[in-house]
Amino acid sequence: MRKEMVSVVSQKEIARNIFELKVKGDVVSDMTSPGQFVHMRVSDSFQPLLRRPISICDVDLTSQTLTMLYRKEGAGTSLLSEKKDGDMIDLLGPLGNGFPLDALAEGKTALLVGGGIGVPPLYYLAKQLQKRGIKVISVLGFQSFEDAFYKEKFEAVGEVFISTADGSQGCKGFVTDVIKSHSFTYDLLYSCGPSVMLKALEQQVPSASGYFSLEERMGCGIGACFACVCHVNGGLPSDYVKVCSNGPVFPIGEVVL
Repeated sequence: MRKEMVSVVSQKEIARNIFELKVKGDVVSDMTSPGQFVHMRVSDSFQPLLRRPISICDVDLTSQTLTMLYRKEGAGTSLLSEKKDGDMIDLLGPLGNGFPLDALAEGKTALLVGGGIGVPPLYYLAKQLQKRGIKVISVLGFQSFEDAFYKEKFEAVGEVFISTADGSQGCKGFVTDVIKSHSFTYDLLYSCGPSVMLKALEQQVPSASGYFSLEERMGCGIGACFACVCHVNGGLPSDYVKVCSNGPVFPIGEVVL
């Protein structure tokens, strides 16, 4: 983990209220584990006070460039969306534990399931898995065509199936409907998205082995404030983990969603 002022390389809106932000800095050389995140100070003032956690979408170690995707929806992300080329941002990272890349051997198949803003961290994962000779199948869920992004980028690393709640692109419904209508054969499941989606996946595929990346509101991002705790499955009421420092990636079934 390092704290560094990184420079904005580019920023653009790629879907409805979804922004692609690229920054450059020495800290990027540490970002080798898909599924980790960074904590960003979006303003030079104390408003807003807290940093904003943003998942790592892609990394170019050669140019030391980090790509992040985020949804503009509150005061913090609105300020972040105003950053221009050359602006400096106070970044802390990489943080958390990512997806294990050695869980699958060459020639195996991984099923990646992402929902909304849970899609971005799966892109860096998909690229890393493909480099290891692992077949990648991606199922990506969005509210509508206007909210969808990165379909072509995921297609460059494997098969892609899209679902939208209104049916404006791909299958009408949710990612679970896509999985239900296709007989996917895979060895490990990787997923990131809202808890309701992860719960539905657990219920639909109760025997699945793999990893879930949890979306949770965070305060400090380093495990000090206890704002993002969740209980351990089958544990005592006092048994909990912190999503920011113990996660955000956990083996399926380890925590209560």
